[in-house]
Amino acid sequence: STQSTGSTLSLHCMTSGSAILNLDKKDPFAEAELQVGSNETGYVHIRTKQRNTRKAVTTIENLPGKIDLNKLLKAFKKEFSCNGTVKPDTTVGPVIQLTGDQRQLVLKFLVREGICKKDIIKIHGA
Repeated sequence: STQSTGSTLSLHCMTSGSAILNLDKKDPFAEAELQVGSNETGYVHIRTKQRNTRKAVTTIENLPGKIDLNKLLKAFKKEFSCNGTVKPDTTVGPVIQLTGDQRQLVLKFLVREGICKKDIIKIHGA
């Protein structure tokens, strides 16, 4: 009779122990930190902003995390003959800024070099 009580007790401990293992889930905030600047959940956004009457700035957001943005910026500057910088952003991750309206050139470059597929790139602005 003591053996059946002991086995019942150990069975009860095992079932309650598995319920405790359920608390070992991933931290939802840790996933959010990984998604900032990654391309797993969204599109690459290419936008242009009008600075002055004749001056524009092109921004590229949400590039894949595996890309070295400084090397990519250097290639953009050399190929498009423009100036640019990498700016940190707390909401979308690092953003590449280029002088001038370079939206179509950036789209062609990213597709040609195999950095992004055309269907995940969104161009904003008229």
